[in-house]
Amino acid sequence: MLRTGTIFHGVYKINYEIKGDPKVSILIPNKDGLKYLKPCIKSILKLTTYKNYEIVIIENNSEKKSTFRYYEKIKENPRIKILYYTEKEFNYSKIINYGVKNTTGEFVLQLNNDTKVITKNWLEEFIGYAQQKEIGAVGARLYYEDKSIQHAGIAIGIAGTAGALLVNQEYGKHAYYGFEAITRNVSAVTGACLFTRRDIYEEVGYMNEEDFKVAFNDVDFCLKILEKGYRIVYNPYIELFHFESKTRGYDELDPDKKKRFDKESIAFKNRWNILLSKPDKYYNRNFSRNKVDFSIEPEEIKF
Repeated sequence: MLRTGTIFHGVYKINYEIKGDPKVSILIPNKDGLKYLKPCIKSILKLTTYKNYEIVIIENNSEKKSTFRYYEKIKENPRIKILYYTEKEFNYSKIINYGVKNTTGEFVLQLNNDTKVITKNWLEEFIGYAQQKEIGAVGARLYYEDKSIQHAGIAIGIAGTAGALLVNQEYGKHAYYGFEAITRNVSAVTGACLFTRRDIYEEVGYMNEEDFKVAFNDVDFCLKILEKGYRIVYNPYIELFHFESKTRGYDELDPDKKKRFDKESIAFKNRWNILLSKPDKYYNRNFSRNKVDFSIEPEEIKF
């Protein structure tokens, strides 16, 4: 391994040497999302320096002719494969499991179609960590379009369930101890960009298709990985845009979506009630559970 560069005194970046030439399957679910899918694919093909990868678009009931014309065009590229998921109900966990079971990469990257690669050696960074036998999954630093932080790891216990840390943190501004810029252990990382070994899916029983069709599936998956004794790593040196709306919130969900979210929230609390009853071991017990900026609320301080 080679240590290069520092962010703060005493903090080092580790570059792991990749063993062999493992194949990476990049799984991108899509339903008529060409506005985002096109720049996503373009950024991968243009910037990625690692050679042994495939892009697998999991087509999920698209209706627009333009979507299928685009598929016909891009699948001429030998790196790109289209998988057709035909079930009508949207079930993210099932879509990802379908993709994993129909690809061959030693490593699997779950990637949202509304992302755009920034880091050229992103796959090398992912593989270097994921090849360590004690690491079960790796996540990246994700930005909104204005480059404020969208994801820098996830802590459990936030708002009673789990929450992404440092959301809306201004670009270039350091958070508590520079945690947005330090490689560290976390309880979970977002499924919008989640990298792991294929055998991890098999060991933990894949993503939960029954209880977490839309929400909490990524956190549940990571907690199952932790339960097996592995670690989850947030790597800030892997950077992407994630064009998720900054203003989308729980209160804006329509009644059906709210009902589904509430059901999955209850299922998450029931499944992980023992873990949720204790402080997140990677997030100090004195930090607020109602904010995600590492702020301390006096009434929560415990000595």
